[in-house]
Amino acid sequence: MADIFNQMLLRYNIKTNEDRQNAVHEVMQQICLAGLNRAGFFDKAAFYGGTCLRIFYGLRRFSEDMDFSLTEIDDKFNLENYFDAITNEFTLLGREVQIRKKEKSQDTQIESAFLKDNTDIVNIRFQTDPSVKIKIEVDKVPPLKFNTEHKLLLLPFSFMTRCFTLPGLFAGKIHALMFRKWRNRVKGRDWYDFEWYIRNNVQLDFNHFKERAIQSEGIEFEDLTPERFKQLLKEKINSTNIEMVKADVRRFVINPHELDIWSANYFLQITDMMRIESQ
Repeated sequence: MADIFNQMLLRYNIKTNEDRQNAVHEVMQQICLAGLNRAGFFDKAAFYGGTCLRIFYGLRRFSEDMDFSLTEIDDKFNLENYFDAITNEFTLLGREVQIRKKEKSQDTQIESAFLKDNTDIVNIRFQTDPSVKIKIEVDKVPPLKFNTEHKLLLLPFSFMTRCFTLPGLFAGKIHALMFRKWRNRVKGRDWYDFEWYIRNNVQLDFNHFKERAIQSEGIEFEDLTPERFKQLLKEKINSTNIEMVKADVRRFVINPHELDIWSANYFLQITDMMRIESQ
């Protein structure tokens, strides 16, 4: 079975140590999905975020973390119930991992869209190579009004993963881009994905975006209109240092020259091209 792990790695064009690190990272993510599938995790949860977009929808950049949302609010949900399923999946492929639940603190900045008390967070590392790590987050009290679909992976075996549909994924990404609380940092991957959605003509699920905004920012977003939304997005673009955005995302991008055109004016123009699902 260990050969399956190497078979999965052979699908990547590995030329540098960074290429190999990215490939191993992504193979680990897919093995985690397999273990969660065997344990019935996707009966009650769905995959979203950049890693979902990368693995199932063809995003041309690597992604670090794995984000999941329960399909119904359940603050009693415990991700630790799935640890054995994940470790067993790696063991079948000849790999040993450590899984540790991350204790949250208001004094610790978690690198996710929002610090929530009702989010389970775990880190998974190879026993032999602790530098290879993935973080899994599950939102137990999620904003709802999203749609899902089942997407196929063939390795390490054939199985389905429940994923947000593209309009819902777009809503989550735009919400993170506009409201992510990272002090003076920016997350360039948000902007790369924003461009990807526009280029691929994906409509924004505005209802789900509003649910996210209301939960994180307050009830004043209940009356948000598409016109006001675009105005707020343009204000965000004009207040962002795009050179910092490019610097942050460059190591994740297969072709860094894609970023040469990026500027505030570029993002303002693609905002005007955004399609919003009818209400």
